[in-house]
Amino acid sequence: MSTAGIYRDGGFLASDRCRWDIPLILSLAVLTGLRILSLSFSQTDLFFDEAQYWAWAQEPAFGYFSKPPLIAWSIWSTTSLCGDGEACVRLSSPLFHAGSAIFLFLAARELFDARTGFWSAIVFATLPGISFSSNIVSTDVPLLFFWSAALYFGIRLIQDRNWSFALLLAVAIGLGALSKYAMLYFYLCAAIWFAVEPRGRWLLKDWKGAALIAIPLLFLAPNIGWNLQHGLVTFSHTADNAGIGGIPVHPVNMLEFILAQCGVFGPVLFPMLIWIAIRAIRQASGEETKLLLSFSIPIVLLVTVLAFLSRAHANWAATAFPAATILVVATMLMRKRMALFAATLAVNAIAFVALTVGPVVADQGLIPGKTDPYARMLGWRQLGEETRKVLSQHEYGTIVTDDRQLVTELLYYLGKSDVPIRAWRRPGPPHDHFELTRPFSGADAEPVLLVTLRGARNRVDDHFETVREIKTVTIPAGPKSKRRVTFEALENFKGIADEE
Repeated sequence: MSTAGIYRDGGFLASDRCRWDIPLILSLAVLTGLRILSLSFSQTDLFFDEAQYWAWAQEPAFGYFSKPPLIAWSIWSTTSLCGDGEACVRLSSPLFHAGSAIFLFLAARELFDARTGFWSAIVFATLPGISFSSNIVSTDVPLLFFWSAALYFGIRLIQDRNWSFALLLAVAIGLGALSKYAMLYFYLCAAIWFAVEPRGRWLLKDWKGAALIAIPLLFLAPNIGWNLQHGLVTFSHTADNAGIGGIPVHPVNMLEFILAQCGVFGPVLFPMLIWIAIRAIRQASGEETKLLLSFSIPIVLLVTVLAFLSRAHANWAATAFPAATILVVATMLMRKRMALFAATLAVNAIAFVALTVGPVVADQGLIPGKTDPYARMLGWRQLGEETRKVLSQHEYGTIVTDDRQLVTELLYYLGKSDVPIRAWRRPGPPHDHFELTRPFSGADAEPVLLVTLRGARNRVDDHFETVREIKTVTIPAGPKSKRRVTFEALENFKGIADEE
């Protein structure tokens, strides 16, 4: 593959470098506008992770139980501008994705040319995984933005050895780490690139390289301090989430993860990425190929191994796909694999339409099959309404739930309630953010309203002398699913034993 990018000598004509700018901005504006319009008309409620992030945003801090703080800061920013509606809670996602695409355009333009940059940005902006995550608010979205920015600033730093790009790269890494600790994979990828390509090794003995370690640590310092004050809960949760242990190997989990990448990245792009990687092992590759493979394949391999040893969600390899998109698009264009390229655009277009329209008609039962992919995002608003009805019939001192998703959904959909919402604390250390920050205790006012999905015989009843079932309601979670919610009045708390 051509080495015109990293060793670029300024030979690109200004007109060639700029003539794709306006088409890109217009294309991204249309994509982003349609996504924001979809959010405005979406019929989906907040998924419980989204509701949890919103709850975090009500109390801005330098850390939270399971994630670094930037997701909460993002939600605080958008809801401060346009309110607490679901669309505003999710608004940052399509905006971050548009920004990621712009940085990939700039990165690919530096490595190859503006045409490759344009199509890399368009392909990335319409990846199935990107179209899906544009409908929700999640930590992966800002992570991908800062990763894409870091990729571009890193390329410019290698080209120009300029302090300004070193500082921008350091800031991008620091903010990315405050989005999700997976940003630290960037150092692993850089180390692998240094091992296979000497072009950037000067950083290892330059003050700019030291700054790339020190400045991100400064960004992370408040989060580290918060964790030290709270028993390192985020770091412990992140380690526990990998769940290595039990059965030594899990080949089925690994296969499921690999197949999921064909869904997230695409059924054409992911196999082609693997083909490019295998081909690079068998024969010499250009500097661009080495760079982009170094910032993609190690992440895929690492998470695949994790899936084999334990488990891995499809999105855990998300940071591989900015560099992978540029590499696969450049390969298809330079080798004139236009049929594959057209198939990629077709798959992405179908995914974009389906995932943009899907939330708008999520409650209509139009998706074929027995299961409903939107079931986990429907019915929560009605839960808030049912709880409000119960509260109107009797005076309660506290609301308690024994399920994290109910805590988060009630915090959001119950609205401004004078009755505090508490999480039932299980034995041992806190299992989630609300067991840490708002656990039920004997000091909470009675009577207690218990909201549970576990029915009349649940793990909370035995800790109260008086238990009275109020009602059990069946709440539709879309046309094909439902959940049974039980309301109980509890009084005379007896305490919580060490074991349940």
